[in-house]
Amino acid sequence: SMAQVDEKLATTSGCFACHRQDVGITGPSYNDVYEKYKDDADAEDYLVEKVKTGGSGVWGPIPMAPNFHIDEDDIRTMVRQILHLED
Repeated sequence: SMAQVDEKLATTSGCFACHRQDVGITGPSYNDVYEKYKDDADAEDYLVEKVKTGGSGVWGPIPMAPNFHIDEDDIRTMVRQILHLED
């Protein structure tokens, strides 16, 4: 079963503006992120940093805005959920 990102956390953080669990909007779906990084041991730290600072080019030309307004612990929680590292 696919891990589900914490909906309340993702909603209040603004993540759902660009990402959904199984559908990409302006960014990839969480399921796609999982598939891409599930075998990458460094994915957790990489993705936490990526969410925080933003960037573009991994999934296409549309940039991901930086998210300095989200607490890093919350970012890590959601990244770990996306990577199926915690329920």
